[in-house]
Amino acid sequence: MPPRPRLLPLSAALASAIASLLALPAQGQTLNELYDSARGFDATYQGARAQYEANLARAAQAKAGILPAVGLTAGVNRSNLDIDTLTGTGRGSSASRDFTTQNVGINATQPLYRPANWATYEQGKRQAEVAQAVLTIAEQDLIVRVSQAYFDVLASQDSLALVRAQKVAVAEQLASAKRNFEVGTSTITDSREAQARYDLVIAQEIAAENDLQVKKVVLDQLVGRPGSVPVPLAAPVVLPTAQPADINAWVAQADEAHPAIRQARLGLDVAGLEVQKAQAGHKPTLDANLGYNVTRNPTGTSTSTVGTRVNAATVGVTFNLPLFAGFATENRIKETLALEDQSRSVLEGTRRSVAQATRAAYLGLVSGAGQVKALEAAESSSQSALDANKLGYQVGVRINIDVLNSQSQLFQTKRDLAQARYNVLLGNLKLRQANGTLTTDDMNAINATLARNGATPAVPAATTGAPVVPVTPPAIPVVPPVPVQPFNPPAPTMPSAPPPPVILNPPVR
Repeated sequence: MPPRPRLLPLSAALASAIASLLALPAQGQTLNELYDSARGFDATYQGARAQYEANLARAAQAKAGILPAVGLTAGVNRSNLDIDTLTGTGRGSSASRDFTTQNVGINATQPLYRPANWATYEQGKRQAEVAQAVLTIAEQDLIVRVSQAYFDVLASQDSLALVRAQKVAVAEQLASAKRNFEVGTSTITDSREAQARYDLVIAQEIAAENDLQVKKVVLDQLVGRPGSVPVPLAAPVVLPTAQPADINAWVAQADEAHPAIRQARLGLDVAGLEVQKAQAGHKPTLDANLGYNVTRNPTGTSTSTVGTRVNAATVGVTFNLPLFAGFATENRIKETLALEDQSRSVLEGTRRSVAQATRAAYLGLVSGAGQVKALEAAESSSQSALDANKLGYQVGVRINIDVLNSQSQLFQTKRDLAQARYNVLLGNLKLRQANGTLTTDDMNAINATLARNGATPAVPAATTGAPVVPVTPPAIPVVPPVPVQPFNPPAPTMPSAPPPPVILNPPVR
């Protein structure tokens, strides 16, 4: 039996496909650059910023209740009087009188003792802190959304590169099966199986290209710049680890620093101050008043024809003690006490939800890191299995479908490994989002794992002991479509039925 033709190394085809697809231009954007673009474009984040400014302005309004109120008044009145004498001398006579009254004044009121106003002022300070907590949540959400879209594009690029590399390998396998069939060392079944696998890979390539385009559209819409090009991970991939490696430490940190818990705590404080405001309905108020008013009557008044001007300066205090308000104050106190209990329950529920989310994120990150290690081992094993099946196919102890299955298993493992690595990177950010400590510094750590300018950085000489020589990946060979002869075997010829046996009459005895 003549030896089967040797196949091209799959690793060379894979490296070539990935290098050609992921060879990004120098204008590739890092995660930090796209995040900065999203901060100035994303509508959700811009709405959160506007709401933050509105909440600060609303909180500042509460300070007005403890500051003096000053007002300037001015007015001019024209009076026309008709005076009829009813009794006494001149009874029955009538007279008319017209005069003008001019006044201007400035008055100020300073609250001296108003418990409700002071409670409102304290509520305003808490509400400003609540606004900051809400904005922090929006910033953390933006970091995760941008990172998710960023790595979704990279994952789609990897999937497309792997599918194209698999197409090259399957096409070469198809060509080999055709050659073996022509020389009589294999059956038509090998060619049919390779052709079916090739057609399947073509369909997968079309789906992968569509998925990549959709992921790019999502990223472009998020960051507000068309044609964004994410920079891939540097090789070798170095995944950060979660520190501290204690789930309880992460939960304890979440209880102290999570903005949602801080918001719930501030909400409880605001509810307690609302109770104080309701209780202030039974307490007196004391205000200081200061004013200066000028009243001028140039043509006299209703009782005098002499022009006058009155300058009046006033200073004093106003005391007010509510006595009965129809039980409104008592019912208001009951309402605020119930709302305070509600805020306390909201705080407890928020703490439980944050603790659960933190534990789930930590376990997911640990599981993801374990999957990466397992898939790295599976990748090595799958490559070894493929090499063994190729060798067995060449010596005739394996058939073509064995090699195709090994190729599919290897490429599926590589896709799963790439996705698992991205999930670990995102898991680090989501863990910090879950416990409320996510900042741009954490994103910078993820950004440090990316290649610079879209190229794979060289390993320092101190690490390898020798200078690193850049290697240009080989170009992907263009595999022409393999002509497939129509498979039209002749219809099987059915054997004709034998003639019926002739039964002779037995002799009569």
